[in-house]
Amino acid sequence: MSDSDRLKYLKFALRLFAVVFVFGFYPLTVVWPSGWAWHAGQSEYLQMMIAIYATLGVFLWLASRDPERHVSLIAFTIWSSIVHGATMAVQSVANAQHFGHLYGDVPALIVVAAVLAWLSPQALTVRFNAHAA
Repeated sequence: MSDSDRLKYLKFALRLFAVVFVFGFYPLTVVWPSGWAWHAGQSEYLQMMIAIYATLGVFLWLASRDPERHVSLIAFTIWSSIVHGATMAVQSVANAQHFGHLYGDVPALIVVAAVLAWLSPQALTVRFNAHAA
C-alpha cells in the first residue's frame, strides 16, 4: 500500500472510530448489554466510560485532519485499546457473568488497535524527547 493510500485510509479509520466512540458506544450498551455494559442499568461507571470514549472520539476526529501531526494520540489510542481490551479479557474469563464481553467490546478494542497500528505503524514507535520544545 502506498503512503498516500495509507494516509487516506488512516483518516477514514480515525473518523469512523471517532463516530463510533461518540455516537455508538451508548446504543451498543442498550442493544447488547452482555457484550458492552459491565453493570446493569445506567451506572456511574457506564456514564464515565461513555464520557471518556466520547472525548477520545472528538480528539480522533480532530486528528483525522492531519494524522501525521497527531501520532502520539494515535499511539495512545492503540496502546490504551490493547491494555483495556486485555484487562477486560482477563476479567471476562475470570468472571463467567462477563463472558459475553469476549464477543463484544474486547474484540472491538483489539480491532481499533490493529487497524490503527496497521495504518500508522510509526505510532508503535513513538519516542518522547525530553529536550523537544
